[in-house]
Amino acid sequence: MLHPRIQEVTERVINRSKATRDAYMARINHAKSQTRVRAGLGCGNLAHVMAACSSDEKSLLKADEQPNLAIINSYNDMLSAHVPYKDYPDLIKDIAKKHNSTAQVAGGVPAMCDGVTQGRDGMELSLFSRDVIAMSTAVSLSHDVFDGVFCLGVCDKIVPGLLIGALSFGHLPTMFLPAGPMQSGLPNKEKARVRQQFAQGKVGRDELLEAESASYHSAGTCTFYGTANSNQMLMEIMGLHLPGSSFVNPYTELRDGLTAHAVEEMLKQLIESKNANCLADVVSEKTIINGLVGLLATGGSTNHAIHLVAIAKAAGVILTWKDMSDLSEVVPLLARIYPNGHADVNHFQAAGGMGFLMRELRSAGFLHNDVKTIVGDGLDPYTTEPLLANDSNLIMSTQTGPSKVKWVACPEESLDQEVLRPISDAFSPQGGLQLLTGNLGHAVIKVSAVAKEHQIVTAPAKVFDSQAGLQDAFSRGELETDFIAVIKEQGPKAKGMPELHKLTPIMASQQDKGFKVAIVTDGRMSGASGKVPAAIHLAPEAIEGGVIGKIREGDLITLDAPAGSLVLHVEEAELAARDVEISVQTNTFGTGRELFAGFRNTVSSADLGASAFGLIYPDSE
Repeated sequence: MLHPRIQEVTERVINRSKATRDAYMARINHAKSQTRVRAGLGCGNLAHVMAACSSDEKSLLKADEQPNLAIINSYNDMLSAHVPYKDYPDLIKDIAKKHNSTAQVAGGVPAMCDGVTQGRDGMELSLFSRDVIAMSTAVSLSHDVFDGVFCLGVCDKIVPGLLIGALSFGHLPTMFLPAGPMQSGLPNKEKARVRQQFAQGKVGRDELLEAESASYHSAGTCTFYGTANSNQMLMEIMGLHLPGSSFVNPYTELRDGLTAHAVEEMLKQLIESKNANCLADVVSEKTIINGLVGLLATGGSTNHAIHLVAIAKAAGVILTWKDMSDLSEVVPLLARIYPNGHADVNHFQAAGGMGFLMRELRSAGFLHNDVKTIVGDGLDPYTTEPLLANDSNLIMSTQTGPSKVKWVACPEESLDQEVLRPISDAFSPQGGLQLLTGNLGHAVIKVSAVAKEHQIVTAPAKVFDSQAGLQDAFSRGELETDFIAVIKEQGPKAKGMPELHKLTPIMASQQDKGFKVAIVTDGRMSGASGKVPAAIHLAPEAIEGGVIGKIREGDLITLDAPAGSLVLHVEEAELAARDVEISVQTNTFGTGRELFAGFRNTVSSADLGASAFGLIYPDSE
């Protein structure tokens, strides 16, 4: 039986989205009704498609009988999570060739690293890059010569951007291929401790760099549960990954076997059954609710309070923060992965991983089972885990050797109760995210990472228009008191909503000293942020006249996470008389100012997805 709150919120989303979802599906169904796309190409068009192909590939493309697979690749060799994708196109092409089919790299998308741009001008282009990736994906698929799509991406804005763009071509079967996390290095708790020591001047740059390098040490995603790994959880629980494939380390036989199996699975569906589930059918209202439940049950990245809204809208579905908050009241927290605990995603995988998590959530009525996935209908396959097998009939050999995969039932019990728990013994009866409302507007907070004794803070405001301003105040010794740091003019329209992760070590050190501290901002914190209570994504933002721009030094503010409230203790008459103060720095966008100008003119507010595509369905509001 479905939990009543899941049913209630789902019906609300379906009813609210009826017109926009119908319009989206009408467009998709029209595209699905067309004959094979390449059949409509002129000779000159087709000649361009196959000009650089081998003679065998040209014969297949001319015949227009076998599938041609698109590869959208985010590979670069600067970003550890995407380095493994260098070899994926050749593997995909090799398997396609063995099935008398073809595959082509349809396009590449940028993959910037927020870990590199934290506190730098480049961070102002981070959220903007999601829309660039979405547009690049759609441009890559606009050639109309493909029968299926493989999206290669892992991190922060890359996966949401790929999915938003691919949904424009939602009539095509689409799979996401993960690259996997790097193996565990320096524990995240120890890394955070060294960061705080550096912020306090107790260790130098050499010691900090040594700790950071011991944590980020090889190819693969960072091992903490930030946005990158929240992306992987989301793709699996939404049925866009192979079951159990999200957190398998790169350059292993199992990882290569899973990639090969994904290609085989799509080709089997396209060639044999001719009944592959298209992306638009997979990403439905119920699928999006499942994704949101997974985010809450694992204490996932707050960035998805923005990304999920934008992804949903690209599929004609209207999701709100109220939906998230209502679900969070009943969805139990089943995982503790740093920053919500001490373990990393490799420990989560070893404890039972996604198969255990999804089985627990489904058995208690928190997941819709009547959904489509890339491997068929329903979530039964997603309660299993993949292992290497010796049966040569299970999967064909790959370039790297006989990598064979089988799926077995996931563990009946968690193998580490400190990392992953059953519904009957959840870490918390409520989910990891909370909506905060009050006279400042509405914001979100990641409560799963904040100790209960820190979830209610009443303190005077210290107002800054940049995280650098707070760092300077810390250096001057001005933060040795209870305070709420108000960082304004950081929203999508003001500065592209950069992550403010550099606030964390400073604020955490003051909290450890016993001071009552919190953060209120119209910007974002990193998906890895935690420990310090932070009301983020505050809307409306200062540059749009939001009340955050009226806060003055010393104003009393209460952040009450359990009550879901965020209140500025200023009389209504006085507040009405105040002007919104905007800093002269608002129009300085560093190295990306020319690109950002166009984004600023079209971007929606945070609660609407902070996307230049936020007005795709203007009649839905």
